[in-house]
Amino acid sequence: MLHDYLTAHKKHFADHTELRAQVNTSKRVVLLAGNMVGNTQSQKSGISARMYRGGVYGFASGAEYSPDSVKNVLKAAAENVRFMDDNIRRGEPPLPKIKDAPGKVGLKKPIFDDIPQSVLIDYAKNLDAFIAKKYRNLSSRTVLADTLYMEKLLTVSDGADSHSFQPRAMVYVWLTTETSDGVPVELFKGFSHVGRFDEYFCDHAALESELDKLYENLMEKRDGVYANAGLKKCVLHPDLAGMLSHEAVGHTVEADLVLGGSVAAHNLGKQVASEKISMTDFAHTAFGKTCPLPVYVDDEGTPAEDAVLIENGYLRGFMHSRETARHFGVSPQGNARAFEFSDEPLIRMRNTVIHPGTDKFDDMIASVDDGYFLVKTGNGQADSTGEFMFSVDLGYEIKNGKLGKAIRETTISGVAFEMLKTVDMVSDDLAWEISGFCGKKQSMTTSMGGPALRCEMNIGGR
Repeated sequence: MLHDYLTAHKKHFADHTELRAQVNTSKRVVLLAGNMVGNTQSQKSGISARMYRGGVYGFASGAEYSPDSVKNVLKAAAENVRFMDDNIRRGEPPLPKIKDAPGKVGLKKPIFDDIPQSVLIDYAKNLDAFIAKKYRNLSSRTVLADTLYMEKLLTVSDGADSHSFQPRAMVYVWLTTETSDGVPVELFKGFSHVGRFDEYFCDHAALESELDKLYENLMEKRDGVYANAGLKKCVLHPDLAGMLSHEAVGHTVEADLVLGGSVAAHNLGKQVASEKISMTDFAHTAFGKTCPLPVYVDDEGTPAEDAVLIENGYLRGFMHSRETARHFGVSPQGNARAFEFSDEPLIRMRNTVIHPGTDKFDDMIASVDDGYFLVKTGNGQADSTGEFMFSVDLGYEIKNGKLGKAIRETTISGVAFEMLKTVDMVSDDLAWEISGFCGKKQSMTTSMGGPALRCEMNIGGR
């Protein structure tokens, strides 16, 4: 647990200052066909200081956390911001102060003792042995067990000081088979929880039903057909809808990218989606429940609040840092976060989700005469125009209102705001996905999700 060497320096802060100590602890075990090909553990810890003056920042960091290192890092940040201000001379006023900020936001849950590497090794071996014994006709299998614990201690010149601890435990499984003509076919499933690894992954029984479904999907995909290319009526699984909302919509409404010319720059207040679509980047509580990866204070000391992005189809706001919030004349809501101690805070998504609707999933499938149910996406890309292209790793035909054959891997593409305007049904359920990372300049833990969507989508063929 981080000792507080920071607070004593607060009385000496002149400019806007953020002083952060951080420890990231990670463990990983990888098994390929029963052979251990990865066995790593690491800890990255240190301190950083960032100061703001006249429209520029001075940043410094160090890998040692001690009273002397705090002084040295603060001194270096002060020298850097002075140099930047003397040479760039933007002449901007100070950042607005945070009104009514709490003095300090403490840990929501206590820090627990870490587990030994052997826990991950034993779990991965047992899970791999279970997969090898139960599921036939596999040409390859991979099991990955992983933990990441992030502890942060933050002191700021104004705003909320905080002490946070965010633990995440993950298990990833890849299953591979071959078609009759020897073409590899693969599917992947990630399992993730917030907490200590052995609280959730104590034996493979908890994953068995999900693995059964993954294997069943793989065998269906192996015998699948190719999709017919064109603009098709599609039902998007919540996982895929969440990924598209994050990549193709969420990034376009991050204010730093808006200032860089994203498609959202000229669409504030305009209709960008069907009236059935509402989308929020939640801080820590959504629909009466704690979010998968709650954020209470960001790394600029801003108390976290929900950022309403799309409301009934209309673009209502962006995600901000303190600096971009001042530019747009709004209040910051706690979206500036850093992944490691040596990273500067960037505008990042937290728990970004499309709101559930009122439609039943079965009715959505039954309403499609000739289309596709798209379930899983693998890799893909989206840019600041909102244009996207993603692979579809798992999908099914919909024929006369019923699910048909699985389809081979294909792609979907389009422009996010145009695609969202075609949404005419939104399911009344909600699924979160927290097993991945967002890769905007630096990695970051985020969660995303939503309901199933019925829309029109450009789909690739053979």
